[in-house]
Amino acid sequence: MSRRAANPVQLAPRDKALGSVRILGIDPGSQITGFGIVDVDGARTTAVEWGCIRTSGEHSERLRNIFTGLGEVVREYRPNEIAIERVFLSRNADSALKLGQARAAAICATFAAEVPIYEYSARHIKKAVVGSGAAEKDQVQRMVQMILGVRDAVAPDAADALAAAICHANERNMQSALQAAGKG
Repeated sequence: MSRRAANPVQLAPRDKALGSVRILGIDPGSQITGFGIVDVDGARTTAVEWGCIRTSGEHSERLRNIFTGLGEVVREYRPNEIAIERVFLSRNADSALKLGQARAAAICATFAAEVPIYEYSARHIKKAVVGSGAAEKDQVQRMVQMILGVRDAVAPDAADALAAAICHANERNMQSALQAAGKG
């Protein structure tokens, strides 16, 4: 598993009642699964950690690596909510099946946290972060870095995972605003 250097700063306890929440975003893949963690406090979203779980070998070993790697991330960073990219339809049934299995391994790895899991299409995530559902990977990378104020390089799959977390943060903020206005 590749990760950026761990943040040495001790994070303050999160208080969901005050609107502070930690979101784990996941970009599932059978060869590379990206993950990104953000803390959200009101309208402020801060990057905490990101990285990729790179797999090799037989498919069952890849699934085990995804499950184990994300399980470690969940135990270490204790997210309050999880946002994961939905599987898109593929022309190749075998590829779609393997991607679905990788996604299932990723979801199952988070069950111990007993937190809600939210699903978003790739198109929805891209639109929330870039403004276009047809955005290219490099556009998502640049926008994620801009939104989070990250100067370090972010691998494409990790950027997609951070984008899923940002998308969910935006959805949460919109729902809160609607509820405050009496329309939720």
